[in-house]
Amino acid sequence: MNHDRQALYTALDAWVDQHFDEQVQFLQALVQVPTDTPPGNNAPHAERTAALIKEFGFDAEKHAVPEAEVRDYGMESITNLIVRRPYGHGGRTVALNAHGDVVPPGEGWTHDPYGAEIVDGKMYGRATAVSKSDFSTFTFAVRALEAVAKPSKGAVELHFTYDEEFGGLLGPGWLLKNKLTQPDLMIAAGFSYEVVTAHNGCLQMEVTVHGKMAHAAVPHTGVDALQAAVAIMNGLFAENTKYRQVTSKVPGIKHPYLNIGRIEGGTNTNVLPGKVTLKLDRRMIPEENPAEVEASIRAVIAQAVEQFNTQGGYTGEDAVRVDIKRLLLANAMTPLAENKPLVDAIQQHGEAVFGSRPPAVGTPLYTDVRLYVERGIPGVIYGAGPRSVLESHAKRNDERIDLEDLRRATKVVARSLVDLMA
Repeated sequence: MNHDRQALYTALDAWVDQHFDEQVQFLQALVQVPTDTPPGNNAPHAERTAALIKEFGFDAEKHAVPEAEVRDYGMESITNLIVRRPYGHGGRTVALNAHGDVVPPGEGWTHDPYGAEIVDGKMYGRATAVSKSDFSTFTFAVRALEAVAKPSKGAVELHFTYDEEFGGLLGPGWLLKNKLTQPDLMIAAGFSYEVVTAHNGCLQMEVTVHGKMAHAAVPHTGVDALQAAVAIMNGLFAENTKYRQVTSKVPGIKHPYLNIGRIEGGTNTNVLPGKVTLKLDRRMIPEENPAEVEASIRAVIAQAVEQFNTQGGYTGEDAVRVDIKRLLLANAMTPLAENKPLVDAIQQHGEAVFGSRPPAVGTPLYTDVRLYVERGIPGVIYGAGPRSVLESHAKRNDERIDLEDLRRATKVVARSLVDLMA
């Protein structure tokens, strides 16, 4: 590494340090605008983000997804943002993507979920770790790049999108489908201690079990949909034992898993339930075929229903039946060889800033990065955050980010952009 390049990295680090209080205040302002999804009213946050970054001289293109399309999808409003920063002819275009939509806070918080309180060097609040933190990481890394390195070729784009929790089709997927962007490389929001190059896929399904409602005093006159649902659940959960034998070759990813996350049904305590609905989530390792996975789940459900009807003697109109609806299919992300410049730069500067080299691994999560990679755009996941989702409290109470991780990740991204622009 030549002396001039090292001096440039040192100057970038200094710029980030000098502006870090401003970066923290920027993140606080973003966290304080709720983006609970559902219900998914995310346009106000996009407007707030656009107004805040305008103060930095960044003009955000506002790409509002048509209202009817958003509501059919199950959300209320989506405005995706693109900030284009062209530096000159030639060179790469690098996109930095973070999502603003989040799951609702839930219970058990000891801090205001939208207060962005700072206690002992940590900021608390929904989306502090996933992934409004990286709205700030990426914004301030680009500001540092422009202030210090003053690139003369290539371009950077900031993509702030609002459909990761529902799968990304109306976030990055919508921008890509409408040919609003086609970067050469991309980095998406992540954590600071590893470079994620692959991730699981996810299949979510809704299973509605139809029985026959009856008074609890005369149960023989009905067919208990909940008992049938229990038979289905037992069949599905038994699959998890088999899944442990299906292991991935991708470091960081172990085996498939099926979870039933929501159950609804029944009318009253003294009534046999006539209808019960289950919502399931099946995580798929990169080696699996999604169509085969879905067919297998449907077969398990069909077999459980058949056995329930046979054992109960239910036939004709009394037979339990099910409706199965696919809610989400997110393919796994498999690495493209062309992501090497991203991995090399982040590993080099991650080691320089954090003191240890972040490994390139897979994650059992699924993200909307796959939508870029499926279109041939090499991408990795890297940003501000702790070593694990568990440590961040993401999707749980008291989500938080260590502000030193935020500071150092911003330096890593800024340094990496210098290399990628060169």
